[in-house]
Amino acid sequence: MLTIRPYLNLLLLLALCMPFFLASQNLVLNPSFENYKQCPVALGNLEKDVIHWKMPTKGTTDYFNGCSVAMGTPENFNGKQPADFGEGYVGFYMYAPNDYREYIEAQLSATLVKGERYTISFYVSLAERSDFAVKEFGIRFSEFSIEIESSKVLSGLHYAQLKGEKSKELVISYSKYYSDEIKWVKLTTTYEADGTENFMVIGNFKNNRRTQKYQTKREITKGSYYYLDMVSVHNVNSEPLSDHVQLREYKLDSIHVFKDVYFNSNKAKIRGNHQLEMELLLSYLKKNSTVHIEIRGHTDDIGSDSFNQKLSVRRASEIVGYLTENGIGINRISSIGFGSSLPIATNKTEAGRFLNRRVEFVLHNPN
Repeated sequence: MLTIRPYLNLLLLLALCMPFFLASQNLVLNPSFENYKQCPVALGNLEKDVIHWKMPTKGTTDYFNGCSVAMGTPENFNGKQPADFGEGYVGFYMYAPNDYREYIEAQLSATLVKGERYTISFYVSLAERSDFAVKEFGIRFSEFSIEIESSKVLSGLHYAQLKGEKSKELVISYSKYYSDEIKWVKLTTTYEADGTENFMVIGNFKNNRRTQKYQTKREITKGSYYYLDMVSVHNVNSEPLSDHVQLREYKLDSIHVFKDVYFNSNKAKIRGNHQLEMELLLSYLKKNSTVHIEIRGHTDDIGSDSFNQKLSVRRASEIVGYLTENGIGINRISSIGFGSSLPIATNKTEAGRFLNRRVEFVLHNPN
């Protein structure tokens, strides 16, 4: 045993360190805004609420989390948007009257290496109470944390006045406009490091006249407000894990909504690409063999109560079928349909009805 123990100790050390190495691939600290100092209770309190994030200007960026009533998810003052990575996300104005702007500044866990290329990505969704969609999101790196005494556009002139500043503005542009009010849209670009980058700011660095925008509504906010989640900076030479894989945890005896599983109106077949989320749940159930799952189907209010009840059962059955076909025993699964009786959004808009056509699940340990 004396000759074996050092190897056992080494294996144990590697096992303990493995989660750290996997998680450290993303250089953004607190990338999906899950770690907070306090549950948000008011607008514009990002710095007071969230760890490792700040507002580089006087623009008042907002923090939303499912723990809050006043600043909660999925429903808040600017619309409805379920969080896709945990329970929290931020919201900020990319366009507003008089060149008003809001930004977020991320702290990196390590300085970027000169000459190395990095992949930068984050997810956005346009808030429903926006009059405009924008076409470009800007990114700027800096050596030191930014503090500008202005609530207007953070321009290249501001950066030029900073000591030692060498970075250039990156722009992620879309062929159309970022106007999706239902799904999260992933934005990504690459960047060659100068070797001084410790902080990253995301927002719109152009004034109103130069901003490419598209009017989606009229006279609601006169602005363009976006929700933003899961920010990442990865070295292109390393193979990053999926954002979902790094963070997906399931709390027992709580309702979880399948965030990538949607349905067309009056249909039970799943719409779109849902494979990753389903595989994550499947892996969790295989690893936690004593955990049982209840699948809950829902519909919008289009159609009769009788029709919707049957439709919700069929939607739940779609998930049950996937799990049983992939090795989860039927004795661990139950399902129920609620029809249109438990909406999570308004049924007066297509965006709201889309969210109501959903499947949820609850995990519990019967022991």
